[in-house]
Amino acid sequence: MKLVLPRALLLVALGITPSDCFTIPNNPTSSSSAPRVTNFQRTLSSITPIATSSSSPDSSSTALHAKKKKKTPKDAALAALEAIEAQENAAAAGGGATTATATALFDDADEPLSKKEQMALEKKNKKGGAAPAAAAVDFDAFLDEPLTKKEQMALEKQRQKEEKKAQKEQERMAAAEKDEMEKNKRKKALKALAEMEAAEKGAGRVNNDDSNDVNSEDAGPPLSKKEMKMAAKKAEKEAQKQAKKDIKRRAKKLGVTVEELEQMEKNGAADAVDEFGIPAAVNGVNGDAAAPDAAAAEPAKKGKLTAEERIRKERPPPRIRVMESSQPDYTALRLENIAITFRDQPVLKSATWGVQTGDRIGLVGANGAGKTTQLRILAGELEPTAGDVVKSSKDLRVAMLRQEFIDEIDLTRTLREEFMAVFTEEADIMNSLREAEEELAQMSGSADDADRMQEVLDRMNKLQNKADAKNVNALDSRVSKIMDLMGFEPEEGDYEVSAFSGGWKMRIGLGKVLLQDPNILLLDEPTNHLDLESVEWLEAFLRNQNLPMVIVSHDREFLDQVCTKIVDAEGGICTEYNGNYSKFLQLKKSRMDAWNASYDAQEKKIKEERKWIQKFKLKQPQATKQRSAQLEKLIKSPEYVQKPPFVGKPFRFRFPDAPRLSPEVAEVKGLSHAYGDGANPLFEDSDLFIEKGDRIAIIGPNGSGKSTLLRILMGKEEPDKGAAEFIGSNVYPAYFEQNQADVLDLDKTVVDTVQGASNGQSYNELRALLGQFLFKGDAVEKKVENLSGGEKARLSLCCMMLRESNLLILDEPTNHLDIPAKEMLEEALQHFDGSVVVISHDRYFISKVATTIVAIEDKKLVKYGGDYKFYMDKSKDFKAKVEARYFSGGARIGNAPVVDLEELKKPKKNFGGAKTANMVTRKDKGIKNAKRNKPS
Repeated sequence: MKLVLPRALLLVALGITPSDCFTIPNNPTSSSSAPRVTNFQRTLSSITPIATSSSSPDSSSTALHAKKKKKTPKDAALAALEAIEAQENAAAAGGGATTATATALFDDADEPLSKKEQMALEKKNKKGGAAPAAAAVDFDAFLDEPLTKKEQMALEKQRQKEEKKAQKEQERMAAAEKDEMEKNKRKKALKALAEMEAAEKGAGRVNNDDSNDVNSEDAGPPLSKKEMKMAAKKAEKEAQKQAKKDIKRRAKKLGVTVEELEQMEKNGAADAVDEFGIPAAVNGVNGDAAAPDAAAAEPAKKGKLTAEERIRKERPPPRIRVMESSQPDYTALRLENIAITFRDQPVLKSATWGVQTGDRIGLVGANGAGKTTQLRILAGELEPTAGDVVKSSKDLRVAMLRQEFIDEIDLTRTLREEFMAVFTEEADIMNSLREAEEELAQMSGSADDADRMQEVLDRMNKLQNKADAKNVNALDSRVSKIMDLMGFEPEEGDYEVSAFSGGWKMRIGLGKVLLQDPNILLLDEPTNHLDLESVEWLEAFLRNQNLPMVIVSHDREFLDQVCTKIVDAEGGICTEYNGNYSKFLQLKKSRMDAWNASYDAQEKKIKEERKWIQKFKLKQPQATKQRSAQLEKLIKSPEYVQKPPFVGKPFRFRFPDAPRLSPEVAEVKGLSHAYGDGANPLFEDSDLFIEKGDRIAIIGPNGSGKSTLLRILMGKEEPDKGAAEFIGSNVYPAYFEQNQADVLDLDKTVVDTVQGASNGQSYNELRALLGQFLFKGDAVEKKVENLSGGEKARLSLCCMMLRESNLLILDEPTNHLDIPAKEMLEEALQHFDGSVVVISHDRYFISKVATTIVAIEDKKLVKYGGDYKFYMDKSKDFKAKVEARYFSGGARIGNAPVVDLEELKKPKKNFGGAKTANMVTRKDKGIKNAKRNKPS
């Protein structure tokens, strides 16, 4: 039977779902007992049954005569269909043709009802009556009736709902299928990798339980060779991705960048093992990774980059640049953004300053601030960690007088030989000429020696040309000129260097530096070991020089007399100030005051801003968020005022309590001594007596024998006549030599040096003592060779304090010490309860320490029973000379402070309670006072 599609679709609109329709089976006998209307799922190619009703024909007839109720056109249509079905079943039982009957029924249904019939049908339906036969129902009346807008919307909504449901179901099925495929692929990949690794390692099959469990699952058919390669590549990519994640996590944990960690692993400093012990390779996937190794994480810690290595990676490498254009007579040398770090000990962060023609620069700062380090960088002896060194010309000559210039002097040479030792290249040329002359003199002049003689003559000609270029013939005159400039007599040229004192040795070192004909002169602590006369000579000499120079010194009076500019090294940064030292003090004070005021005002404003943000963060979240962002932007901007450098606490120490000392300590009786077989006498029948509690300062010009007297007293040198010895029964001396810092082992660390000099002290006691001398934290692991001169002096004082003593013999202890260190040494000596004998050219230091002055005058020891001010008052000329060197902002020499040690040793009485318990501090406070003050 042919189905009329428009009618079927309209029946759907009457209440049948969009996916349902009805049909009439071609074989009536096969479905005679089935109901006429059946639900189907419609597709493009066929109609497949979904569910079939089990109702019988009798039930259909009963449904047409059910109890009365309000019926709708939809119910009437269903009833008509059931009636048609019943008639067809009856016809099939009688052997009639199903096709003809159905055609007749549908043809009848196509005839429209009249208006009267339609009204009668509606009236009958309202009364609840049922149609007796299918012919009584007008299908066209129902099928041709248009749908309302509400019905159309409901139909569309239902259709969209079913489409969404079907789409979700389809997506779920696709996802499940994809997951299953991925799972199978991974199983196949793991199995392939296991087989490949087994083949490579020659170990056969992998017998790991976890791996077997994975491989034993349903992994599908065996993979081809191409599929195995693809699976291996995919697994390798996944392993590399996981390795990147692991290395990022490890780099974050170690506090370094990914590039730094990769460099460490490349150098073998760190092993690519994560926290679970899985190596960053394919082996970590197939289950045969090794167990975690605790020692694998240790190299990573050891391989952590030092501060020096980190700076070298973050900043460009250091360079030496030459100025593009400069005047012929112009000389300049400049540091730009110089940083220097010794492993994890930063010395300079960003030093920028320079010296040029006409400058006499004083480089000042605390011990360890990097002053000597900067001089070495300027001299080309040390390469900075980062930054540039800029020269005015490529052939710029820089000469430097070091702190340890005494190490460069050969004490066995004569004075003239020592000066001539500067010309090493010229000396080689002259030696080669002498050898050539000797070789030429040994030739016989025969024809056989003609060729050889010609070679020697040619060589001598070249050497002579070099000698003329170096002006070798004028070397003797240059040495004589320098000797005269340094204050030496011509006959002293034949004296051995060892016969000269420390001050004159400094002149020898300075003369050797000037013989190098430098363009720029660098002086590191030139006034050490110099008396007042030598210092005044040096000041006048340097002022008359046209050379640009950089001077490192802690002698403030010397800097004030010589320098035209001061460079202050503080906190790893250098700041330039125009003027001498007194002007520098004024400018620095003004700058620091302004800096502190700006920083305090800024911090006050930031504090108020944060307080406002904290107060209104709930009421005005948007405004507080904006102001917080502005505050963070300000802190990160260049306009933010950084915190001024903190002036650290100076080291403070006390000498150990002195053992009990007898009233008589030492005696010098009838002492006579001379150098050079009596040619240079120092003492003639000199006497001195040292008692308990004496604080003696020995003063005198360079070469007068001050250090010699102490060496004789300590038994390190025998006198020519007389005696100098300790006469007390329980004298325990501690001797600090003039070059005590130079005898330290440079290869040892600070803590090793102190441990070697200890006398049974524990490690904690030694660390506490080092902390008093400002060796804290990692500074105790610094090597002695990396210490500055002042730090070496502090270390020597620290070692001297490890043994108890009741007599301190100090020879130039203030050399290399900065101002705070000198002040702490002054305070420690003032509180020492033993006897003190000290040599120093620092007049202010002597005025703070000594209560007795011993002057070497006319080869005699003259004792003055008073302090340095008392000694100055004895000579008006000397006093005028000293006071003329005072500068604005500098200290003045006064009376030595007197410390009552006995009073300090007395225990303080404390009976408990407040200090003001018995004192009336407020007359208007309290009931009794109120009554007392009540007006009568």
